[in-house]
Amino acid sequence: MLGKCRETFRKGAPCALILFDELDTKPQTGTFFPIPLVGCIPMFRITPENPDDLDEVEYLYDLAFAPGRSALSSYRLRDGVDPIAELSLVARDKYDILAGAIRFWPVQIGQAGHAALLLGPVAVHPTRQGEGLGSLLISNSSEIAVNLGWSRVILIGDEPYYRRYGFHRKLAEHLLFPPPTNPARLLARELVEGAFSGVSGLIRKLD
Repeated sequence: MLGKCRETFRKGAPCALILFDELDTKPQTGTFFPIPLVGCIPMFRITPENPDDLDEVEYLYDLAFAPGRSALSSYRLRDGVDPIAELSLVARDKYDILAGAIRFWPVQIGQAGHAALLLGPVAVHPTRQGEGLGSLLISNSSEIAVNLGWSRVILIGDEPYYRRYGFHRKLAEHLLFPPPTNPARLLARELVEGAFSGVSGLIRKLD
């Protein structure tokens, strides 16, 4: 992370101060302490979402996707299921204003019930777009997911955009998403090589 931060700083782009557990540097729930980032000007503070963030996060998602977002088919997989706390992150600027948020939800695939993550929503406030914050949220949450033992991620989105984060339509070609969904927008990413090998079927709500 430090190397990435230094590289970002050299390019003149904003950098994030990521908060980790003091003992093992893995994101945990509980008390967090900043790791010093030498040569980096922190513009965003990224932490796990907590109950005090809820109203602001929901407002940000409404702003980004419109209040009717809950009618999307992806919400059928989220209904009654809690997002994964360690992967639900918020980004605040130096004034403590919410600038971005990301959530992941557990799902299962096919009759075999292969475990996977459903990425989304991810949103950046309109006034902070174009600063690389969305990329920071996706990349850092993905690293945490690997540390937690997850190997598969799916999302509904545009492949030309999400390809930069390792998401591809081809990896999801044997997967089915609850309708109504454009199959061309179902993308997948392997956090562990070969994770989608032999995986097929309907993406289902976690039992």
